[in-house]
Amino acid sequence: MLERAIIDHASPTLARLKLGNLFNHTMGDGFPREFAMLRRQLRDKGVTMTILKVAQGKALIYIYRSGELEKALMGEGVRRLLGACGYSAFDVRGALGTLRTRLNSLDAFPHEIGVFLGYPLEDVLGFIENGGRNCLSCGCWKVYSNACEALKAFERYEKCKAVYQRLFASGCPLTRLTVAARTA
Repeated sequence: MLERAIIDHASPTLARLKLGNLFNHTMGDGFPREFAMLRRQLRDKGVTMTILKVAQGKALIYIYRSGELEKALMGEGVRRLLGACGYSAFDVRGALGTLRTRLNSLDAFPHEIGVFLGYPLEDVLGFIENGGRNCLSCGCWKVYSNACEALKAFERYEKCKAVYQRLFASGCPLTRLTVAARTA
């Protein structure tokens, strides 16, 4: 059930605590219809759900806050990193198009994906520079700077997930659990 997977893997994004989340989900018979329905429901709250890759009967689903991603993509350091990885467009649609291409053409996972998940740029760069080794801490991502703040974020995400799972299990619908986007 896709709805349950969203709760399990993307509750911090639904709660507006995190820019985005990424997870794999098996594509069964009812998947296209369920995906389209949930995509519409989330869009009404300012959350976008898209498929970045399909392989071996599984969809790599990216759930994100478009406004937050747009802000992240405006950062000079982010643009420098993405440019070095072959990105030429820095709007949401263009950047996601390049990410999709890289996910489908590279043998390894493109490490700049941390930017799309809201990881601190210093940690994304640290991961790339260190080849995933020598981190200060590890949780939702490998931490290379400001471990104290990262650990607090990891705790918030875990607490959010537990609360969302409990509320969902008690019958609270996904739409009520999704915090609306901030208005300008």
